[in-house]
Amino acid sequence: MLIAPEDDPRRAALDAALKDALAARLALGEAGRPDAGALALRALLAGATPAEGAVLKAAWGRMAILDRPLVVWGAASQVLSADRFGLNVRLAAEPDQALDAAVGGATAVLDLAPGRPWWGRLLARPELKVTAALPDDAAARPRALVVTRAQPGPTGDDRTFWITDGARSDAEIAAALAQAGLAAQPLTAGGGLKLFLLAGYVQAEDGRLDGAPGDLTGVIGAAPVF
Repeated sequence: MLIAPEDDPRRAALDAALKDALAARLALGEAGRPDAGALALRALLAGATPAEGAVLKAAWGRMAILDRPLVVWGAASQVLSADRFGLNVRLAAEPDQALDAAVGGATAVLDLAPGRPWWGRLLARPELKVTAALPDDAAARPRALVVTRAQPGPTGDDRTFWITDGARSDAEIAAALAQAGLAAQPLTAGGGLKLFLLAGYVQAEDGRLDGAPGDLTGVIGAAPVF
């Protein structure tokens, strides 16, 4: 015989409250600026368990792209964006397709793939910025970057992405930046360019970058760390 599940009034009440809270939150739309959303999410994550944090990040990510297309390039980005933003994505055959979509208002997620230095194009496309990196926890090395038309702002715990065409070794470039007061580590390279990760939120016009190794250099955005 089939046995009906027992009623669970407390669970049902919590589920209904969750639905109502979600509907009210969705009605408000996005937080506006990426840094505002990051600050709000960080406050929610304070004291959360790993399981709670994963659910919060996933819910927050899906809410963040409700009103805009999501365009993804690269295998790692497909996996990471599915976890954070859901499966409603459009796959790009080439990085330029994803970047063009971002110019049109989409959120683009692109792999940091060896030998594919698409990120160097951002030096010539100042309307686009890196606004997030995935994974985004402090212990993880970024495998994909999120690019949008938004301007990232400081959140109190960030990492900045900086490009140089300097011919010196990664260690020498990092040492030169350290002398200027910047903690840097190499992230990837290609096409004669190198992408470095700078600790903290560093503005493009930061004087500590004056005289940094390389002729073609620049900050292409920043991402919060959770």
